[in-house]
Amino acid sequence: MSLPTTAASLVTLAEGAEHGGNHASLNPYLTGGGAFVVLLLLLWITTRFNRDR
Repeated sequence: MSLPTTAASLVTLAEGAEHGGNHASLNPYLTGGGAFVVLLLLLWITTRFNRDR
């Protein structure tokens, strides 16, 4: 594949993705909140096993 052919393929691919890549059912606040809760849970578990500090 040559450089101009690759560039033309990438331009065609980029033109098809104008709506954005997010799925309609993904709520960023719910996803971020869930990740935050999971990280807090992991922090709590880690501190329970580190009683010597």
